[in-house]
Amino acid sequence: MIVVASSNGRIGINAATEILRQGGTAVDAVEAGIRLVEANPEDHTVGFNGYPNILGEIELDASIMNGRTMESGAVGAMKGYLHAITVARQVMEQLPHVLLVGDGASRFAAEMGHPPQAEMLLQETRDVWRNRLQPEMSDAEVAQIAERADLSRWVQLATDPERAKGTVNFIAQDKDGNICTGVSTSGWAWKYPGRLGDSPIIGAGNYADSRYGAAACTGMGEMAIRASTTHSLVFYMKMGLSLAEASERAMKDLRDLDGRFISVMNLVAIDKNGNHVGYSSVDGRTYIYQTPDMPDCEELPRTVVPIPPRWG
Repeated sequence: MIVVASSNGRIGINAATEILRQGGTAVDAVEAGIRLVEANPEDHTVGFNGYPNILGEIELDASIMNGRTMESGAVGAMKGYLHAITVARQVMEQLPHVLLVGDGASRFAAEMGHPPQAEMLLQETRDVWRNRLQPEMSDAEVAQIAERADLSRWVQLATDPERAKGTVNFIAQDKDGNICTGVSTSGWAWKYPGRLGDSPIIGAGNYADSRYGAAACTGMGEMAIRASTTHSLVFYMKMGLSLAEASERAMKDLRDLDGRFISVMNLVAIDKNGNHVGYSSVDGRTYIYQTPDMPDCEELPRTVVPIPPRWG
């Protein structure tokens, strides 16, 4: 039994591990861990108080995959409700669908009894958003940005590579060997409304198959979508590669992507035996893991596989 997470999952990993100690499922553990990250106002990449889109609105994406059945659920561009990971799980368990987006995701959250969140942004974060636009726009223009016909231009001007990439990943394996992985994010800061990255896309930001292992991504989601990064990693293990070999190959696949906006990618992964790794395209990134016999999580460096950046 084990829980592996991106380093910003620290606030939730003890709760996830405790569920495994009590004999709970990997799905329960992943959901519980991510919910605590979603509610953390200090994490601007996930859930409440995350960085908003270009209009100053928070749109949440999440997905969850049960590696025992390979059932999946996801929501994208959901507004007005906090726990995107729980809504994603309910999509998986209550609907014949995998992905709900926009108004449909919000409507479903309401049907499932989630309380609406009238305000998802603290003033300090709203000020960061406003200040990002302020060098080019007056107060009146910022207030009227939703009415602009050239919104795509302003997304490009406001894009901040340092805030484009942020997500939480959780992977858990329970006492029966079943694996689950989950991903939740508020997405690319100042993004165009309705943008989806890899987080709600099964096979891109999230994939689990208990027969082989699981993987989850953070970083430039558009890259993971184009390369099907998490599915590729698990598929490479299915073809007989070790966890490390499969992870390195999935990272190197990203080097084959051409065009603009090639940037940072990170992943965490486990195999069916509970072995775990973290990889990144840049130095200094870490991940965490915890087993039920550990009182707290341990933080480990990620293996670096460089990807030459190209931005703009």
